[in-house]
Amino acid sequence: MNKKIIAGGVIVVAIAAAGLFWLTGKNDGDKNVLTLHGNVDIRQVSLAFEDNGRISSLAVEEGDRVRAGQLLATLDTRALKIQEQQAQAQLDAQTQTVREQQAGARPEELVQAKAQLLSAQAQLQKANEDVSRIQHISANTAGKGVSRQELDMARSNLRIAQASVTERQANLALMQKGVRSEQRVASAAQVRATQAQLALLQYHLSQAELRSPVDAVVRARLQEPGDMTGPQKAVYTLALSKPKWVRVWLNESDLGRVKSGMAARVVTDSFPNKPVSGKVGFISSVAEFTPKSVQTEELRTNLVYEVRIVVDDPNDVLRMGQPATVTLNTQTEKASDVGQ
Repeated sequence: MNKKIIAGGVIVVAIAAAGLFWLTGKNDGDKNVLTLHGNVDIRQVSLAFEDNGRISSLAVEEGDRVRAGQLLATLDTRALKIQEQQAQAQLDAQTQTVREQQAGARPEELVQAKAQLLSAQAQLQKANEDVSRIQHISANTAGKGVSRQELDMARSNLRIAQASVTERQANLALMQKGVRSEQRVASAAQVRATQAQLALLQYHLSQAELRSPVDAVVRARLQEPGDMTGPQKAVYTLALSKPKWVRVWLNESDLGRVKSGMAARVVTDSFPNKPVSGKVGFISSVAEFTPKSVQTEELRTNLVYEVRIVVDDPNDVLRMGQPATVTLNTQTEKASDVGQ
């Protein structure tokens, strides 16, 4: 019984040692070579429409390569186009009003207003003469030559003629001065408001097209034509072609051997004879517990440091989450830093 317990304990210790050896690296007999194991990591972009609407078309499938600016999806824009036409017609009408106010009255309109004033002045002169004539007759005949009614009618016509002349003079003055400055300012403000409304509608129309922001590979197609979508619902998930890195974990005892900018060699099980070059791009300044992928309790209590190996993958052989083996030659350190 004791032998079984001892044997079981030896196996557990061996498994724990093997896990720690896998996690923190090995040197394959060369003290200057540090071997680490991890997984490929790639940045992703979730693409969604800015506005709510119904998806009209989707142009790419999962696995397709897309270029920056490529059209990926569109929304139904029939209602927006009708609103755009309405705003454009309103803007045309308001712009024409402003032009008329700036141009003022036409020469023909001024000639007409002057002629109407002359006509009113002639009517006033006639009314004056009629009143003078009737008053003269009334005075010479002791009020018997004309009736009181005729005299009142003549005086009434005179007042009407005077008012008509005043009206025509004011109308001519208004036409010569043009509209009030406050009215011009108000009309110009209406034009600007309609222009802003039209620009907003045109912006919404442009946002009804979903385009790729970068060169990438379509990782997931999450919706289909006819679906209702919005800003909170991603349509596509894109995996960026660059940058790529391998995330590995470094034991504290090896922390002093690894520097930013150090050259690295990355291989995968799929292409063991085709290594990919890389550099140490990031070394965490904070220790953390061993990742959950290591299941033994002994290893989960170890503190390790995250290291990112930025790789140059022109042939695009590395895939997200793919296991990879990283080899570092600690004898040939390079002090140059690389960005992430």
